[in-house]
Amino acid sequence: MSSTTSTGRRIVVLGAGYAGLSAAKGAGRHHSVTLVAPEERLLHRVRQHEAAAGRGRDWPAIGDLARGRDIRHHRARAVEIDLTGRKVLLDDGTTLAYDTLVHALGSRTAWHGVPGAAEHAHSAERAAEVRHRIGEAGRPGTLAVVGGGATGIELATELAEAHPDWRVRIVSAGLVGGIYSPKGRAHVRRVLDRLGVAVHENATVTEVTPDGLRTTVGPIDADLTVWAASLEPHPLAAEAGLAVDDRGRALVDDHLRSVSHPDVHVVGDAAAVTVPGIGTLRMGCATALPQGQYVGRLLDGRTEKPFSYRYVVQCVSLGRRDGLLQLVHPDDSMRTTVFTGAAGRLAKAGIVAAVLGALK
Repeated sequence: MSSTTSTGRRIVVLGAGYAGLSAAKGAGRHHSVTLVAPEERLLHRVRQHEAAAGRGRDWPAIGDLARGRDIRHHRARAVEIDLTGRKVLLDDGTTLAYDTLVHALGSRTAWHGVPGAAEHAHSAERAAEVRHRIGEAGRPGTLAVVGGGATGIELATELAEAHPDWRVRIVSAGLVGGIYSPKGRAHVRRVLDRLGVAVHENATVTEVTPDGLRTTVGPIDADLTVWAASLEPHPLAAEAGLAVDDRGRALVDDHLRSVSHPDVHVVGDAAAVTVPGIGTLRMGCATALPQGQYVGRLLDGRTEKPFSYRYVVQCVSLGRRDGLLQLVHPDDSMRTTVFTGAAGRLAKAGIVAAVLGALK
């Protein structure tokens, strides 16, 4: 089973996140593409905090987003890539042959080897489980969010606002919102204080137990733990034998081709993309979507230029009434200008809407 074009070219895309879906849609304008992903619907990752708080909704079906393109959605998981034979083995027993492969399997929340984390915490991707646990609880309890970056902040503020009877805590190995400018971080702290979120900074988690956390500054009680630590790339690139960096991200050239296997493009969080004058791009929707769009144009013959990218802003939701839009330099370092409150919330909402619009 394979994707073919009139010239016999077989294009297979692994993953239907922001990078994979946009790459498939771009290539599918004039080529036949097989898109491999087990999900029926888009996992709108930048809005998972809303789903965890019971405020999410069903996102568009992948089939609907692919409408108007020559894309076949094969609902399965890729479990092995045979780079020599140019084949992908799926968990349903199917083998897909390819001439061009787009690896867009993204990333997942890293447990960092912390004892008990995988057993007793819910990763940020498992928003539905968090929602169900809160809904099934007989009484309000204490909820700890581990991670002081954007994902952790969005989860803590959304959950605290949606469930004011619950005691919410955010636990960070460093400073909560430490990546932002002093103005940006100060606003995040004001919102956390307003929502009653207890902040535990410089507290590295050493163990997760059924009743809370053990940290370098002492125990922290929690009836429910949500894990929003840093991300790690999907391991399939390294397992297959693609050249990877020390984090397991595939090394790519300026056309987002694997430096070891140029018939494989790697985009999104799974790729270590280095842009001259900017550096290696961070993981996230803001970088994944443009990479996927670029490879889609490249495969469709609409560009031959190297991939380029410049940062503009970072944004974070702070519940339904507040937000932070942090302006950044092209290399992602912080500017002093921030937009907060309703302006920040509306800006974030507009950016998220534009992401979904780009996939339609």
